Amino acid sequence: MLGAAWGAVLTIALLRTPEGEIFGPGRRDGRGRARFRARDALPRASDYISSTMLIAIPAIALSMAIMSMRNTTYSIQTSVYVVYLDGIGLAGAMIGILFATVEIASGFGSLFAGRAMRLGDPQRTMLSGTVLSILLIAMTPLLGGILALLLLAQALRGWLEGVIQPVILSVQARAVGRHQQGAVVGLRQTGQRLTSILIPPLMGGIADHWGASESFVILGGLMLLLCVPLALITRRAARLAAADRSLQKHSDQDLDIGSGAVDGMTADRAE
Repeated sequence: MLGAAWGAVLTIALLRTPEGEIFGPGRRDGRGRARFRARDALPRASDYISSTMLIAIPAIALSMAIMSMRNTTYSIQTSVYVVYLDGIGLAGAMIGILFATVEIASGFGSLFAGRAMRLGDPQRTMLSGTVLSILLIAMTPLLGGILALLLLAQALRGWLEGVIQPVILSVQARAVGRHQQGAVVGLRQTGQRLTSILIPPLMGGIADHWGASESFVILGGLMLLLCVPLALITRRAARLAAADRSLQKHSDQDLDIGSGAVDGMTADRAE
């Protein structure tokens, strides 16, 4: 029943979505609308190359890296996290409740994303939320298997990840034009799939060699180290943006002064 209702909502949303150019109304030059051809749906090397080149945009590159870090926590949760919880004696129902907690909290966190975009620098918000999410999943063995603490950690992590994801999507959408929105979505999905492929085997290898509990700390520490250069890049980008705003402000002031001087000279000549 819930699936049918959700499908109806999606159908209505799709019907209300503006059509793309290829399916849109006729062109202004009178040649009619662009025709859809079967080969348009086939993959082309040029599409992959142009999509990959979007990484050259700083905002896209930074958000992709942060998204990969964020996805790492999900990969840990669906692999060694379950094994660890089972090893400390938690029943399947309790493990399911922990998974449901993070998803419910993520839904509530998404509602706060709009305010988070206005409160401060979005890139700094993305990175700080990701760092806290990594810390919360890495400290799982330190919680002693206490269900209340595990629930609290999952709720906090879910809320943070719920805030982060819409912010990342917004940053990426603003960094490219409307004709590149699909390309950046595909690039983001590729990055997510890549981390989903690499992290579970890496986590499993660490767990086999050092133990399940230790793997949380080791991989968490590695992810936090990778966040250090991202933090430096974010800080530098914020400084450059502040410098650009200051320069623009001074330029506007100079223009206002110049305009006032011209107006004064014009008034003097009129007299």
